[in-house]
Amino acid sequence: MLLLVWLSIGVDYGVLRMSRLCKWVRETKEVKVSAEFNLDESGEIYIATPIPFFNHLLETLFTYMNSASRIIAEEKKVVDDHHVVEDCGIVIGEALNSCLGNREGIKRFSHQIVPMDDALILVAIDISGRGRAFIDLQFSRESIDGLSLENVPHFIDSLASRAGITIHIMKFRGVNEHHIAEAIFKGLGMALYEATRVVNSGVRSLKGVLK
Repeated sequence: MLLLVWLSIGVDYGVLRMSRLCKWVRETKEVKVSAEFNLDESGEIYIATPIPFFNHLLETLFTYMNSASRIIAEEKKVVDDHHVVEDCGIVIGEALNSCLGNREGIKRFSHQIVPMDDALILVAIDISGRGRAFIDLQFSRESIDGLSLENVPHFIDSLASRAGITIHIMKFRGVNEHHIAEAIFKGLGMALYEATRVVNSGVRSLKGVLK
């Protein structure tokens, strides 16, 4: 079952004021994920998945997106963390894709360099309509508090492909895996916030479409 709500309120010449509220539900035999987030209003963030460290990363993502959000994932068939992480990426990506519609007026591009103690991470995105992820990371630990670190790039790839966003992530330095992962989600949140801002009334593409 898929559900989307998109609400736009008020136009003031040169400034488009919006409340882009996105709701999406995905249910399979393995996982049920529901997502609700607002691209234009900060507020309460509620994250509930079976994976403690993943909860922390998603809370980080939406905090730095300045987005009120509610993400709930229920694991119906317990295997490992892979399906929960993947389906959360799919749901968040599909909700974002539909919420942005034809991408009219959005800034489209953003890049962020995030230091977190020993970690230094670059995140660059293009809301291009062509969803791909290019990730240069090396983790030395296998997991943190229930989250397999190999699933960090998998989450980003799932989100990118379903949202139609090109995402580049590079680690310049870092030894603490918690810091590295958290810096990635901080940078991604800030980049998504900036790139989704409405800055004009047209589509920012020579082709005239972002698909």
